[in-house]
Amino acid sequence: DVVREAIDATVARAASTPELAEHAQALTRAADDVAAATRAAWSTGVAAEALANATPYLQAFGHVVLAWIWLDVALVGDGDDGPAACGRRAAMQYFYAYELPKIDAWLGVVAAREDVCRAMQDEWF
Repeated sequence: DVVREAIDATVARAASTPELAEHAQALTRAADDVAAATRAAWSTGVAAEALANATPYLQAFGHVVLAWIWLDVALVGDGDDGPAACGRRAAMQYFYAYELPKIDAWLGVVAAREDVCRAMQDEWF
């Protein structure tokens, strides 16, 4: 798929930079986790089950895309130690430390095809 190929290209570039290699691995794991959750959500072929947790799926997917963008941004001016380059790397590090880990919770309900929201009935409100 085109998006995964683009992510993998960024990962390959970042993997050769010692300060970005760990982040490249984290992005690979996150993209793999989204793919696995997608397969699990659609494993029954029942759209209502797969789509019941669309919101957390989209939150996780969006965070993977942002992690990819931040890694790509950190690669701009690789080797530059000026303030702007340091700021870009710090913003990327923040996102990977504080935001990217959130996808585990979101993808957990997606992969399990959790049906709490789907099973809710109007009269229960």
